[in-house]
Order: sequence, then C-alpha cells, then structure tokens
Amino acid sequence: MSIISRIASRSFLQLKRPGMVPRVASTVPHFQINQSRSYSSRPVDNPNAAQRRPKVSIKTIQSLYRKKEAISMMTAQDYPSGLVVDQSGIDMCLVGDSLAMVSLGFDSTNPLTVEDMLHHCRAVARGAKAPFIVADLPYGSYEASPDDAVRVSLRFMKEGNCDAVKLEGGVEMAETIHRITRIGIPVLAHIGLTPQRQSALGGFRVQGKTAKQASALLKDAFAVQEAGAFGVVLEAIPAEIAGYITQQLKIPTIGIGAGVHCSGQVLVQNDALGLFDKFVPKFTKQYCNLNQIITSALREYHEDVKTGRFPAPQNTYPIDPAQLEKFYAMERERTGIHHSQQEHEEEDRTVHATML
Repeated sequence: MSIISRIASRSFLQLKRPGMVPRVASTVPHFQINQSRSYSSRPVDNPNAAQRRPKVSIKTIQSLYRKKEAISMMTAQDYPSGLVVDQSGIDMCLVGDSLAMVSLGFDSTNPLTVEDMLHHCRAVARGAKAPFIVADLPYGSYEASPDDAVRVSLRFMKEGNCDAVKLEGGVEMAETIHRITRIGIPVLAHIGLTPQRQSALGGFRVQGKTAKQASALLKDAFAVQEAGAFGVVLEAIPAEIAGYITQQLKIPTIGIGAGVHCSGQVLVQNDALGLFDKFVPKFTKQYCNLNQIITSALREYHEDVKTGRFPAPQNTYPIDPAQLEKFYAMERERTGIHHSQQEHEEEDRTVHATML
C-alpha cells in the first residue's frame, strides 16, 4: 500500500465518528475515483524504455573497428542526457569536460574539479547503462605526474562508474598513458585541438594546417598508440590529415571537426540539439533546436498559470465526496464553536463595561 493510501485510510478511520451523519452539499464537486491506482503519478508512455541492449565493452569497440563500422559517440552530463544516449543506440558516451561550458556556464573547461566531474559521471552512469562510458580527466588533475594520473583515474573507475578515461596530449603524455593502461584502465587519447590548453594554442583554433603541424600530430598519434591508448580523439584537424592519421594507426580514431574518414565521430550533445546559447562550432550539425522548443513550452506554461488553464482537473488529485463532506462538517462544527466562544466573550466585556 502506498503512502497516500495509508494516509487516506487513517484519515477515514479518524473521521468515522459515532453520531456524525454525512450530509452531501450541492457545492461539493464530484470526482470519478480511479480504484486501480493508488500512486501519485501516471506511467510514462516511452517505447524506448523497454528496449534493452547489451553493454558495449572495449571488445565491442575493437570489433566495430575491425569490421570498419563507424563508431558513434555523444557527450552527456547528467541522468537525462545519459538516458537519451542509451536509448538512441549510440556506442560510446563521453562525460566531457565541455559540460563546464554548456551546462555550468563557464567560459572554458578548465574550472572543473575532480569532484565536479565525478558527480556528473555518476549521474550519467545511472542513465547510460549500455554505452561504453568515457570520462574526461579534468584540467590539473593528471598533468603533474603519472602517479597523479593513476590515482585520479582509479577514482573515476571506482567512484564515477566509468569504463575508461580520456586525457589530452600526445608525445608528452605517453608515459602517463602507459602507466594508466598498465594497471588495467582503458585510455582514450586526445590530440589536435586540446581545449584544456586553449590558452597556449591562442584559443579554440584548428590544428595541423601546416606540414610541420601535421607531422607533429602524426607523431603524437603514434606515441599514444604505442603507449597503450585504445583509441584517440582527433579534434579540429583538416579532414585529409585526420584521414591519413587514421590510415596509419591500428587503433580507432574518433573525429570531432576532423572529417568523415575517422573511425568514428563524437559531438557535444548540447551543440547537436541546439541547447547551447553562446555559439555553434563549425563542425557541429545541429539536429534540432531544443532551445526554441523548450522556451516555447515554458512560455505556454507561464500563460497557462496566469490564465488559470493549469492545473486542469486531470492534473489534480480527487477525494471521495463523502470524505470531503465529513471534512466540511468538521470544519463547520469547529468554526461554530469558535464563533460561539467569541460571542460569549464579547457579551462578558459589554456587561463588565456597563457595570463600570
């Protein structure tokens, strides 16, 4: 029995007093009582909820790569965004530090702390049950030493319920990647435009546009592969360079602004769904504009409240008319006694005044 049912039953027993005869007033509204449900919410008609798929593992990712089947990856930052990634059949879910900008309103990804990211990872993991979940290691948590990187990676696996971690950097991070993977934690590398280092790069700028830069990117890619990364994100790189790097490697490449020849693609969910209000990256395909849709819905709600259209009868909870009349009778009895006492007190004061 639900809490509401128990309260209703207890209230009914308390109201059922000897000598109290229910009297139904004509003003009492009559509601149709639904006896089949005792809970205070209605079921959600979601056909995707019943569709369960096997958990995507690192073996699944490697199998997709061998079969040359494109790998889909999308970011998420909380339970609802993780849930829709799960229900849409996407292979990998990235809890990206981009959430600092698109969800928390910062101007860059760098302010995020380890505790912030762990909080978001746990929320995403509760929604994204099937996708392979990768967590960005936040800026400042892993660069100082491989030991720091190992410790924080263990936290993301143990406390964040993630399947892998992602870190930015190429040749200079090879030892760190090696140390992390050596203890059994999968690492997704990230080269090209590395947002955590955007200050050193002069902003969010395309990388690999010169022969020298492209050659350096190829060295970075080889270095992270040899260090043990299971894949590498290529961000904001000319499509030809990204395609060539993909051909040279033996691990998947995940492109974001790197053309169609990568092994897979990733986008920031808020960008793809039109929820970020500041800018839309050139490499983003906006599949809808949820900002407009949600704003329109909230305006309609605002007007419904102002005009009294909400809540409607179907949005309210009914009460048995007999119980409602008993409540009114109790109130009439209570307020009648109260008024009588007030009248006696007033008479006493009048008598006392005349005696003076």
